[in-house]
Amino acid sequence: MKRAYVVDAARTAVGKFGGTLSTVRPDDLGADVIKALVARNSSIDLNEIEDVVFGAANQAGEDNRNIARMATLLAGLPFSVPGETINRLCASGLSAVQHASRAIAHGDGHVFIAGGVEHMTRAPYVLSKSSRP
Repeated sequence: MKRAYVVDAARTAVGKFGGTLSTVRPDDLGADVIKALVARNSSIDLNEIEDVVFGAANQAGEDNRNIARMATLLAGLPFSVPGETINRLCASGLSAVQHASRAIAHGDGHVFIAGGVEHMTRAPYVLSKSSRP
């Protein structure tokens, strides 16, 4: 098996509920991270990126679509680079990194972007069903 290495890491600013990041969509947050990684690693041919794998536990409201694919497109990566979203609740981002690592180890590609994205301010409110009819 091949070895997989983390070459670079980036994250968004940490905000608070209803704070200064409240107007930024979660797929835009993910795109900002991808853009930062691409800018810092300009020697990598963008067409060599095999996949973008993001974890997202919420997946409701603005997160309800394939947020990894949306962030990939918003970041300006080639249309040929796919995106996959994993939901393992609190371990979603870690699972995404493990998924990419396994893919490299098994020869499914050489370059992946993996991580996670959440935005609780922009998540919809959920109410339980009434216990009475």
